[in-house]
Amino acid sequence: MSSIQASQQTWLPGSTIGILGGGQLGRMMALAGTAMGYRFITLDPTQDSPCGQVAGQIEAAYDDVDAARRLAAASDVITYEFENVDAEVAALLEKESSVPQGSALLYTTQHRLREKRAIEAAGVPVAPYREITSLESLREAAAELGLPGVLKTATGGYDGKGQIVLRSEDQLEAAYEELAATGRELVLEKFVDFQCEISVIAARSPKGEVKSFPVAENIHVNNILHLSIVPARVEEQVQREARKLAEQLVEHLGAVGLLAVEMFVTKDGQLYVNELAPRPHNSGHYTMEACATSQFEQHVRAVCNMPLGDTTLLTPVVMVNVLGQHLEQVIRASGRPSIAVSEYGVVPKLHLYGKSDVKKDRKMGHINLLCKDVQDGLDWVEQTNIWRQG
Repeated sequence: MSSIQASQQTWLPGSTIGILGGGQLGRMMALAGTAMGYRFITLDPTQDSPCGQVAGQIEAAYDDVDAARRLAAASDVITYEFENVDAEVAALLEKESSVPQGSALLYTTQHRLREKRAIEAAGVPVAPYREITSLESLREAAAELGLPGVLKTATGGYDGKGQIVLRSEDQLEAAYEELAATGRELVLEKFVDFQCEISVIAARSPKGEVKSFPVAENIHVNNILHLSIVPARVEEQVQREARKLAEQLVEHLGAVGLLAVEMFVTKDGQLYVNELAPRPHNSGHYTMEACATSQFEQHVRAVCNMPLGDTTLLTPVVMVNVLGQHLEQVIRASGRPSIAVSEYGVVPKLHLYGKSDVKKDRKMGHINLLCKDVQDGLDWVEQTNIWRQG
């Protein structure tokens, strides 16, 4: 089959989708796709992974080439559920099987400098940044961009890991030494004085069909997503521009499947793209009940080259993450009316990920709060007292 023919291949329900990665994103993808008639198998090193609980699993390391080939043999089409899948394995699978997302975008988004340059090449604004190769280059960049700024490793790091906020010159040396010791390349980003953080999930199929979901306003606590609020509490013009930029990026990058685009909104309404993720995203979990099509169904549709689903928002919604420190209280409360049924004008929808190892700040689940007004959902979160301790 030629590459052109492969790009136009449509994988109908009944096909088997292989997933590189067995976390909660793969789990929810498999649950959505199973309802559509697809079969799933995942490759993940964790025994009884969240995705492996609802799909077949090959238990092996992500860089295990033999295991990757077994995944390819068992699958009609392959996708991935998080960026840190080994890019070389993805490239190998791209040659030996059908991987509509390819490996190029994975390679780009695994490295912050490559990612920022790709965003700029698409004509989309990013916050000012500089590549850091030495302590002296950090001092020069800090003087040029001004402080505060954020020093980050160019690879690895998530939920605030691999980054240090710099507020004064006397922090530079210690911060550089700490992150340079990781052996990774570094980047300094100018701190954006933002009004809020938002994100847009956009989808593109191999046929070139593009759709985006409504804008989510995101609130983080300790660098971990706490709440996603939809509709976002920003001007309609800003929401239209955000969706336009996300669609512009997904088209320019030739992405297949989902692309999550995180952005800063400045106090004067300017938008700067902060980060990309070529997969389903935590800030898109609200779509599971609040949109005509969930992000997970949309991803399956896109990688299988099926027509994309309607992204209309059906109801205002607040998504709240359930971390390790919240899990026990959430489980206890699930037997009470406050979580089990509609109360305060809110209908809670609980999703737990089946993780056995409970740790502080580990994402164990989320709750979608369907409401008439997002303030009702925010009040519900406050009134439960579950999240007041972080």
